[in-house]
Amino acid sequence: MACLATAMHEDMGEIENEPVRPKITDAKGILQQNREFLDFFWDIAKPEQEIRLKSIENLIQYLKKSEKPDELKYTLKRLVDGLAHTREAARPGFSLALGQVLSVFEEVSLRTAFDQIKEKHNLATVKKKLIRNAAFGNLFGVLALSQSTRLPKEPQVVLECVQLLQSLSLHREHLRDLPRKTMVDILSETSEEVFEEVLLGALQTDLSSAFSTPEQLQLLLVAMQKFPQVLKPKKLKKLLGTSTIITMDNIPKLTEVLKMAARSVKKDRLLPPVALDLLQISLKEDNFELFWRETIINGMLKDQPGPTHYLSYRLLGSALPLLSLAQLKQVLNGEVMRAYGEHVVSAQLPDRFKFAPEMETYVGDFLQGCDDPEKQLAVMVAFSLLTNQGYPVVPSFWRVVQHLRPTALQSYVDWLKEMFLNPQLDSCLDFSTRRQKENQEGGVQRENCIFRLRKWIIPRLTSIVENNQVKREEDLVMDVARFVFFHAFFNAKKATPDIPETEATLSVPLDEKTRAIIINSFFGLLQHMNHLPLLGDSPEVAGRNQRHVQGVTGDGSMWIYCLVQYADALLNQPKYAQSTQPFSPEQRHSWDSMLASVGTLMKKSKKGQTPETSAFQQLFLLVGIHLFKAPEDLVDLMQDLQNCMEKAQEKKSKKKTTGTAAAEGEEPHWAEVVVDILLSLLSQPSRHIRHVCRTVFSNICPHVTARALTAILDVLDPDKDEEDSAVVVTDDKDSDKIKKDKKKKGEEDEDDEEEMENEEQSDESDDDSDEEEGEDEAMEEGGEVDQNFRIELMKVLQNQGALATDEDGSDDDELDDEAMMKLDSSIAALFLEQKKKMQAKKDEKDKLKKEKTLVRDFKIKVLDLVEVFLAKQGSSPLVLGMVEPLLSVIESGMSSESDQQEQDFLRKAADIFKNQLCRAKQYCKTVGDRQGELHDLLEKLMTKAQKLSDSSVSLYFFSASLYLVKVLRGGVPGASADGKTTLSTEELRFMGNVDVERVSDIFKGALCSFMTRRKSPLSGLMFIDLFTRFPVLCVNILETAVEHITTGIREHQQSQASAMVLRALQSREVQQLLAGDPWAGLLQKAVGQVAASLETVVETGKNKVVQEKLVKALELGLFLVKNVNQQKLSVALEPLKKVLQSMREVLGFRKTGQMEDTYWALMKHFGVIKPKRDRTRKTKEDQAEPTAPKKKKGFLPETKKRKNRKKQLPVSEQGATDANTVPLGKPEGGKKKRNKNKRKQPGGGETPGQGLAKKAKMTQSAGKQKKKKQQGGGGE
Repeated sequence: MACLATAMHEDMGEIENEPVRPKITDAKGILQQNREFLDFFWDIAKPEQEIRLKSIENLIQYLKKSEKPDELKYTLKRLVDGLAHTREAARPGFSLALGQVLSVFEEVSLRTAFDQIKEKHNLATVKKKLIRNAAFGNLFGVLALSQSTRLPKEPQVVLECVQLLQSLSLHREHLRDLPRKTMVDILSETSEEVFEEVLLGALQTDLSSAFSTPEQLQLLLVAMQKFPQVLKPKKLKKLLGTSTIITMDNIPKLTEVLKMAARSVKKDRLLPPVALDLLQISLKEDNFELFWRETIINGMLKDQPGPTHYLSYRLLGSALPLLSLAQLKQVLNGEVMRAYGEHVVSAQLPDRFKFAPEMETYVGDFLQGCDDPEKQLAVMVAFSLLTNQGYPVVPSFWRVVQHLRPTALQSYVDWLKEMFLNPQLDSCLDFSTRRQKENQEGGVQRENCIFRLRKWIIPRLTSIVENNQVKREEDLVMDVARFVFFHAFFNAKKATPDIPETEATLSVPLDEKTRAIIINSFFGLLQHMNHLPLLGDSPEVAGRNQRHVQGVTGDGSMWIYCLVQYADALLNQPKYAQSTQPFSPEQRHSWDSMLASVGTLMKKSKKGQTPETSAFQQLFLLVGIHLFKAPEDLVDLMQDLQNCMEKAQEKKSKKKTTGTAAAEGEEPHWAEVVVDILLSLLSQPSRHIRHVCRTVFSNICPHVTARALTAILDVLDPDKDEEDSAVVVTDDKDSDKIKKDKKKKGEEDEDDEEEMENEEQSDESDDDSDEEEGEDEAMEEGGEVDQNFRIELMKVLQNQGALATDEDGSDDDELDDEAMMKLDSSIAALFLEQKKKMQAKKDEKDKLKKEKTLVRDFKIKVLDLVEVFLAKQGSSPLVLGMVEPLLSVIESGMSSESDQQEQDFLRKAADIFKNQLCRAKQYCKTVGDRQGELHDLLEKLMTKAQKLSDSSVSLYFFSASLYLVKVLRGGVPGASADGKTTLSTEELRFMGNVDVERVSDIFKGALCSFMTRRKSPLSGLMFIDLFTRFPVLCVNILETAVEHITTGIREHQQSQASAMVLRALQSREVQQLLAGDPWAGLLQKAVGQVAASLETVVETGKNKVVQEKLVKALELGLFLVKNVNQQKLSVALEPLKKVLQSMREVLGFRKTGQMEDTYWALMKHFGVIKPKRDRTRKTKEDQAEPTAPKKKKGFLPETKKRKNRKKQLPVSEQGATDANTVPLGKPEGGKKKRNKNKRKQPGGGETPGQGLAKKAKMTQSAGKQKKKKQQGGGGE
């Protein structure tokens, strides 16, 4: 086996090289066995973990089946050798494999395995450069013994393993703390008896010096937890000098050990196990307060922020499940929390390490595993009280809330409401950063802290409702919504049990900024409640949620209706609740009429819910609830809505007569009024309004008239931007509110974020103003100065005598002090006036920019209505009126500025046009008497498509033309929805109302334009799409495309013609329509055109366009020849064959590639096979010309010669030597390189071709080349 092990050294990848290898013998026949067994060990050494695990499993199964002692013995030897593998990834694999083998095959004693490990990886005898590998071999060997689960059964082996690990701990530069950690693992698996009798003596030194290193301290702590009956206080007194671990004397030592542990895991970012064990010991010894105060607060936190602080934070998070309620409150209200808060605030800067995600994980795990609501509430309250100048450091939307028990959640909501009403800043763990303290000399103002705290509480309350992962009940949702609504629009005057919100008064009144935040948060909450699924865990609720029932309570009432009822109750009790903006009589009348209308609609909906009823109900409630926000703007809108509903009801109740039709001609249809109302509502920045408008419009889509649709499309008209601007932009405040959101992707007006965005805008506006002022100044310096300003300045200087004139004749006179002061004041007044003028221009420019932003945002919302109409009424003839307006939007968007908002608008419009209109499955199939109008529109669009300069815009016009053809054709009889049904020839020829001749001429003219114009916006793919979708039109245009294979104005057009013809001929429908003689005649004409096209290609060179033309022509020729041969048509292919043969002589086609492969595939149909390349031809030619004249070699430049390589020779001798030894054009090389060149070339010379190639690369002067030719004697 020794010889066998030596033989297997090479397979193991060992780096030892024996000077003399013994002869390999295979007495046992191991090497003669199949390779399956030996391959296991190769796979174990591979870096892929899956392969290693699979090979270990297969090895165990193999050994079980074979039952051969020699193989088991060899396996043990091989695995022990692999423990010190030079590849680091292989060592764990061999260790795991050894552990599994020892676990399964108990006949192999641990003593034998341990002895082999010590012998093989003996640190005393191994070479110095292999000490690292040997140390790891011992370590992984002990790990393998531990993983075998048999180690506790052999105490003596356990003792020797521990002693080996103790010796390995000296090699810290290689193994770090791994030996100590392994001792801890062994200790945790050892029985108390073995520990006391065997290990205690061996570990005496380590246990006595427990306060020296983290590993030794952890060893002691694990032993104390595992064997409390052995390490009793008396024993600890003997070992450490103290009967307990946590004492005042030991605190400095423990602090130093924890600091060492913190620095050791700096890169790993985890909590050292010794810290958690120390915490548990302190709790067990009832000394937690001492440990936390002295070791953590007065020890770890005294260092600069870094690893010690992070260890304290991790220990805080890990301690949460272990502490009592009193201990939790003590810890969470201490200095560690304050330091954590300072870290969170300072870490908001970029490129800073952020610990907050880790703390969120700790808190989430604690809440998820804690069943005590009081502890849950204590933790949530403590983190909410950690504030930076009143503002909590945890985010308002904190995901850990989803783990709260219902009782804890309700208590937390009540606490938040109480803190909002009566802010108790004294209970907050408040702090200020160093920079904040420097910037605030007068200290922190209490009012500002209260504002910041309330600013956080309201979003926190709404986030609890909005988080669908939170287990909340309907009462909790309504409670939060009522609370937010009340404090947004009302003040409590007197307490009453009927209105719980009046029973608690505000200790500090709300200011306008806070109330604005609450209003925005309320409408954001309302938007979410409109999407809220049914709450509860019952099967009935689950079934209704599967039907996507949203926005209603369990009894079917809408959430918004519940809030409207609550608002009405507040309005009806002015004695107890007072509105912040009391309604005028007219506004109150609108409110009451809204309630009456909603009540009427609800009565009707009980009999049968209709889309109209639902739409009006939602609109009334929406406008009604927004009366509290903007009553002046919505009173007239409410009246219009009332009239609109009455008209809709009258129209439904009365029969259609001539008189009523005439009356309707005079007054707008009710759907038109609703559309106007929706457009008016969409001008307001609210996601809730946007969603409701979309829902309402979806319900009234069947009733939308052409005039109503025109009103929507007029908003999108690019030529009416100014009019829309005047309608939308009514208040600068509105533009300020939503300016920040315009760069969002369609969700730009979220109410609950507007206040935060306003504050950010104020800072950014200052920066922007400074930048623009700097730009204005730069423009004045580098560009033209305002001439009026220059004239005024000249007048001031002349009037004060500071500017020399022709009458003065001299500029030597100086002004006195009084005149200079007067001049300064005059100039200052002039510059101030000029600055005001510039600021006015800048303000006007900003105002126009804001208005433009608002208009674009409004149009993006209006596109929602277009999208809804196309989805709901895609088959309506009204859709045809959308084609031109949408195309004008796309055309103007492509040519306008490219800011992000404009791109979003253009992208959405293009997506609606392409996917919702042109490619929609539902489309208008009955055009009535509009055939002539649609044909004229088709011709207009195709004419416009040919004249455009942008190909991408032209594509949309072409797609619109194809859409019109589809509409004119209507439904194809016999066609299935999936398009898999085979149609007859008559069905294929069906084109409905399409004037085939006229439409064919239109597209034929477009094709000729594309083929005869150098710069055409059309493309070949457009016509390929036409050919694919409408085979009848393809048949009529196909001959024109065939003609342009040779008559196209450029090679690109000719190649596109070939591609079009190929795609058309491949179509099964086209083949069916042209069956018979027309098909054969078309193929004959195509063959002739392809032959003529190929005949013009003389040389491809590097011209990609010519190569493309050649490839497309060859592909078309391949299809033609293949079909002619398969169908046995009488088509003459001889001209094409001659052209192809002549092309071979010119172009060769010896390489590989698309062009060459297509050519030889085509020639194969003519019986010509691609010749095989003769790879040895070059060598034969060399052998056939042995008498080729030997090429004389030239001189190297002086700069290329190596200095002092040999003894210096005279110049003449040196030149002769160089001429005979140095190859032409190459620097002098080593001996091996010269010999290699001699072996490659017979006679030591070069072939003529090689000499010419090297000569072409030479950059020598003409004189040297001439001299070389004279000496070389005709080397070429």
